[in-house]
Formats: sequence, C-alpha cells, structure tokens
Amino acid sequence: MNRYFNGQGPVFMQLTAMMRTDILSGKYPPGTQFPTVRSLAIEAAINPNTVQKALSVLESEGLVLSRGTLGRFVTDDRALLEQKRNEMQSAYMRRAWQEANKLGIPKEKFIAFLHESEEG
Repeated sequence: MNRYFNGQGPVFMQLTAMMRTDILSGKYPPGTQFPTVRSLAIEAAINPNTVQKALSVLESEGLVLSRGTLGRFVTDDRALLEQKRNEMQSAYMRRAWQEANKLGIPKEKFIAFLHESEEG
C-alpha cells in the first residue's frame, strides 16, 4: 500500500479516505481482518497515532469493527457496505459533472464521452 499524502487536509483524513476506498472497492472483503495499526503506520511511513485516528473514524462509520485482542475486522454488514459504496459513487459522479460543467462541457458531450469510455 503506497500512501501519498498531499497538503490538502489533515493526513488522518486523507488516510481515512484511502482506507474507506480500499474497503468499499473490495480490497478488504466483508469480515476480513484489517491490517494492524503498526503495519499500516510502517507501510504509510506515518505515526501510529495518525493511523489510530483514521481507524476510529472508520469504526464510527461502522465500516471497521474492533474485536478486542483479535484486532479490527471489516464489517459483515453488506447492506451498509453497499449503501456507503453507492454514496461514494454518487459523490464522485457529482464532482466529475461539476468539474465538467465548470469547463463548459455540454451535458450531451459529457454523456457521450461516458458511453464511448464504456465501449473502449
């Protein structure tokens, strides 16, 4: 896991977003054990407290569950995962359309591009 952080917001929020994407994209399937704080910190070359803070956010969202000394696991709640995945996809598509709209790209051209991308 190569993690690259930029100056756009706190590192823990950037890490949270990256780990959320990893979960919702299926990199970590439902019910699987999530990497340890230490392993994530070493891999991302950041402070373990930063990783802990990011994991706390994911726990508050219900995506990651702590099982005491066994570690953290991705939720088995497939309905929650699907809901969060749909929310993330919708937000991404809204941002893409907003950017295209700022550039003056007509809706028809944007939609045509999406159709062409699907086929190519």
